[in-house]
Amino acid sequence: MSLIKRSVALTTLFSLFFLSSFGQVKFQKSLVVTYENGPLLGNGKDWAEEIKKTEDYTGIDIRMEWRKIENTFYNYLYRYPSMGVGFSSMTRYSNQLGRPMGIYGFIEMPFSRPGIYNNFYLSYFGQIGLGFHIKPYDAESNPLNQFVGTNLNSYIHLGFKANYKLSNRVSLIGSIGLKHFSNGAIKRPNAGINYIPIGIGVKTKLGSVHPLPTEAVNYPELEKRGFWNIAMYLGYKNYEVDEGSYFRGGLGINYLWEASYKYRVGLGLDWFYGAGVNERWPGENTNFWDANSFAFVGSWEWKINKHLYAPVAIGVYLDRSEFNNEMTWFYERVGVRYRFDNHIFMGIQIKAHKAKADFFEFTMGYTIPGKVQYTRSK
Repeated sequence: MSLIKRSVALTTLFSLFFLSSFGQVKFQKSLVVTYENGPLLGNGKDWAEEIKKTEDYTGIDIRMEWRKIENTFYNYLYRYPSMGVGFSSMTRYSNQLGRPMGIYGFIEMPFSRPGIYNNFYLSYFGQIGLGFHIKPYDAESNPLNQFVGTNLNSYIHLGFKANYKLSNRVSLIGSIGLKHFSNGAIKRPNAGINYIPIGIGVKTKLGSVHPLPTEAVNYPELEKRGFWNIAMYLGYKNYEVDEGSYFRGGLGINYLWEASYKYRVGLGLDWFYGAGVNERWPGENTNFWDANSFAFVGSWEWKINKHLYAPVAIGVYLDRSEFNNEMTWFYERVGVRYRFDNHIFMGIQIKAHKAKADFFEFTMGYTIPGKVQYTRSK
């Protein structure tokens, strides 16, 4: 699959995730425009420090926001969160990095329920999408930039936001966070571009202005039971600069327990495979098993709503393959998934070693619900 096809699939998947819940009845629509400025982060390498001398982030961010104001359980549980789509861009062109841009879906959640009824409140947000218009590494024309090796990349922005209401329609906002561009090791080099932008902007409510509900919602009974997740991971990885990319994939099986209204926790096993081990290590006496690794994994799911959730995991290798650049005894996984009513789920995660990308996992799988053991009321 070409990089462009993977990028189109990635963008389509993000749209599914973040627009999936827009079929609800009531939203408060808003337009948000933010000016951002902040430093470029280095990684201690000489080439990165050289780029840092002349580079920082100055850009704009424009997004359409739909705040959920229907008085449903999940809306109440997460303090009437906002979702939407947006566009981010640097305002100037960099000779080393280009003009990084991103299109994304996002979610924003207030920290406290009482705060949302005040003129001032704090929230946290996550943006994930497709980054583009980046000038990638080139051995001849752009050798200094070893941050990214592709024009198309993932775009991730995580941070905190302060909201101050000037009137019923207009609010002043401020934000700080980490803005990240990376291709997940599809093509090296891939140290990743990282900025710490501070933003200031204006949010304007569109159409009719709807107040947030003030009535409490009755919690449904929590069904305490287990779930079996069976997942297939698909991806590509580039091991050396200017060489080809190879298939990376695997299978996972996890048992998770319904711990609360928001979280599931559990344990499982992962198997990973890296194709092309003989071609990548021509001087070594390698075999099929050198391309495989096995791990014990602790899993956690954050249920954002009935269908959308964020999987987080820490894995410990039982048998790892250094031929696949699995250089640490553990790995991390974080991502986003959508579970359909028929228990099939799709998603994307990043698997990493000490926060350094191993590969993007495009995931498909099936959840087998267990028998309800007992129910709990709040």
